[in-house]
Amino acid sequence: MKLHRRTLIGGLAAGALATPMIAADTRPRVVVIGGGAGGATAARHLADGGVAVTLIEPARRYYTCFFSNLYLGGFRDLDDLAHGYGGLAARGVNVIHDRAADVDRDARRVTLAGGAELSYDRLIVAPGIDFVEGSVPGWSVAAQNAMPHAYRAGSQTRLLREQLAAMREGGVFALIAPPNPYRCPPGPYERVCMSAHYLSQHNPSAKILVIDPKDSFSKQGLFEAAWRDHYPGMIERIGPDFGADKVAVDPDAMVVDIDGMAEDVDVCNVIPAQKAGRIARIAGLTDAAGWAPVHPEDMRSRKDDAVHVLGDAANQGDMPKSAFSANSQAKVAAQAIRAELLDAPRHPARYANTCWSLLGPEDGVKVGAAYAPEDGRIATLDSFLSDGDENAETRRQTWRESIDWYRAITAEMFG
Repeated sequence: MKLHRRTLIGGLAAGALATPMIAADTRPRVVVIGGGAGGATAARHLADGGVAVTLIEPARRYYTCFFSNLYLGGFRDLDDLAHGYGGLAARGVNVIHDRAADVDRDARRVTLAGGAELSYDRLIVAPGIDFVEGSVPGWSVAAQNAMPHAYRAGSQTRLLREQLAAMREGGVFALIAPPNPYRCPPGPYERVCMSAHYLSQHNPSAKILVIDPKDSFSKQGLFEAAWRDHYPGMIERIGPDFGADKVAVDPDAMVVDIDGMAEDVDVCNVIPAQKAGRIARIAGLTDAAGWAPVHPEDMRSRKDDAVHVLGDAANQGDMPKSAFSANSQAKVAAQAIRAELLDAPRHPARYANTCWSLLGPEDGVKVGAAYAPEDGRIATLDSFLSDGDENAETRRQTWRESIDWYRAITAEMFG
């Protein structure tokens, strides 16, 4: 049939050839601040479940803090720890590489550093940690190039490795451990093992000084046995009974002062006291201790029913601040949000955590637990810990298990 001008005009008048209307996206809107183990996992599960998700994360490549110690020990390349967000974008997550500058909880709106504003039906805050100013006198973020913290992975991890490599023969590496609570309880002590392994290969007469304000620490017996067996004579730990709770540093002079006694060091890794990431505080979600209290049933903020706080930033009970914990919490929160916004099924909250540590080549150990809500907090149901007299094959299997877990969790986080 030939289309005449008169026919066309008539059809337009009747709407027969009108441009089709594009339907507005009526899906519930969730904004996620932070693209780490908690935020990325939550974004992925919500997008898969039919929610419109926007993920706000400044970094285009995310370096996992978990497994970063293995780079210090020479068991992992730094590029192996770097992950992009293309996979999440392909799953339908709107990924914005910017910083969340403000949250208006009354208006349910997030303002970005670039000026954009995002409205939400639910907000997930997973900003990780910040450091407590003045917790180690003499140290500040401005001194992190002289005395790196390396507790956010990436350039700081590379810097610490370069400093270890440049140490003079027989030099001293000091690690100042943080007080509780902090990200990854076994992390500083695995770092001691990995640094010792590296030095044993490249600078075997070097010494490691561990300055620890705590009376005890995670997997202590396993770590101390490894220090004796793998790295005899290299590592000395100073606890609070010998003044480690009264420590100060001079980054310019490379001096550590332990209760009035000065120690000259060649490399100093300062891991300060910690608190929830800045945006959690700006949003008014934190308590006097600097962490964000949540309800154990769904990680919902105790300050705002429309906000969930995940991972390191949350004050939730017994769970350690770890990637596995954040991943577990993200799944519970995502399920709760889908149940509310989409009338999806909801199941009782159950949480889990496992923390693996590498003591030496193929010598892996682990600690973990299962958790559930109880008396207003997340409480431990049962737990496990590697045995001190395990044989080499068991330790090798634990090491391989940790590699499989890393592969699985990063695939889940980043799509």
